[in-house]
Amino acid sequence: MAPVEGKSRFHDFGLETDLMHAIADLGFEYCSPIQAQSLPYALRGRDVVGKAQTGTGKTAAFLTAIIDDLLKHNLTEERYAGEARALVIAPTRELVMQIAEDAKALCKYTDLQIHTLVGGMDYAKQQRRLHDTLVDILVATPGRLLDFCRNKDVYLDQLEVMVIDEADRMLDMGFIPQVRQIVRQTPKREDRQTLFFSATFTDEVHRLVEQWTDNPVTVEIQPESVATDTVEQHVYLASTDEKYTLLYNLIQTQDVDSMIVFANRRDECRRLQDKLDRHGIKSGLLSGEIAQNKRVSTLRAFKEGDIKVLVATDVAGRGIHIDGISHVVNFTLPEEPEDYVHRIGRTGRAGRSGTSISFACEDDAFRLEPIQALLGRELRCEQPPEALLADTPAMAPAKPRASSSGSGSQARRSGGGGRGRGRRPSR
Repeated sequence: MAPVEGKSRFHDFGLETDLMHAIADLGFEYCSPIQAQSLPYALRGRDVVGKAQTGTGKTAAFLTAIIDDLLKHNLTEERYAGEARALVIAPTRELVMQIAEDAKALCKYTDLQIHTLVGGMDYAKQQRRLHDTLVDILVATPGRLLDFCRNKDVYLDQLEVMVIDEADRMLDMGFIPQVRQIVRQTPKREDRQTLFFSATFTDEVHRLVEQWTDNPVTVEIQPESVATDTVEQHVYLASTDEKYTLLYNLIQTQDVDSMIVFANRRDECRRLQDKLDRHGIKSGLLSGEIAQNKRVSTLRAFKEGDIKVLVATDVAGRGIHIDGISHVVNFTLPEEPEDYVHRIGRTGRAGRSGTSISFACEDDAFRLEPIQALLGRELRCEQPPEALLADTPAMAPAKPRASSSGSGSQARRSGGGGRGRGRRPSR
């Protein structure tokens, strides 16, 4: 493709041919700002600290650097089961699965092996694959990774590249003590490459950067580069009782192709999804209480258009990277203003336009001011169109709730005989 002033092309970086082949298949042409600014350093082995929101292309940036490095430095000596070459730590299961999916697409023409370790899925199955297949790129949530490290199923002492993604979210979720334990098992910071990403940089995040990186290059992408410019934003003033009526009628409008509805609490998401189901609307639920295999199948159904509406909490919503979502609804305004930017960034992606609609009642309207301060602009509050307040049809009766006895037992693992096992070559 022709050079364009002010833009970088992937094939200007001297990437390995097999990686470039996959990049071409994915339709990547010109680099996003985070890619253009971080890749020149990351590809030379420098530590990089990136300040960038979700949706700016940072996943492709760090994966491109990792894959190119692993291909250029192919190991010939004997390798051992569970011995990872590159590690990506992310705070949520959905984000881990999305990163792994992106990595597999970029590794399409290589022999590199990608492994995922997340809670809520079969420990023994993940363990068997680690024993049977070499680990080139390991993508994991902190808690599950520590389980595997303690049981001698994963070794991090030969790590070449470590990525810490969404550090601010890991702080919010209380994962940093676990991440500290993980980092202590990796080579010294001078002997590994560290790529560190966070949407916001508090004093504590800065301290983590100082501890875990070696003379890093800092790349900062302003929040304006998130898809807010392509998202039409509305704030409807509504009472608590009117919110579901607004949502139901909004879903019926012709311009809604697919929608994500965000609420702050799991129980609120559960009630919303139940109401939509009883109104005959095909919907799915993504929250921390949903089993991982169910979450994966729900996301797949949403991507493929089998369900029109996805109801999600912020933790689950961070891992949703799907082009073509027409609408995002904030059923409740988020408690953290940064989450508003993350939420509306689920639409208006890949150059398309999207619509964000927030419901502001008397209980959460006060959250608007910090959101506006972050955006640097005022969000005009308006009365909803009269058609959206029309009475909804009667719901089907509520389904009887299944017994929850024994729930959660499947998520526990026995250790499967891996504890204390010495290293052995992978088969």
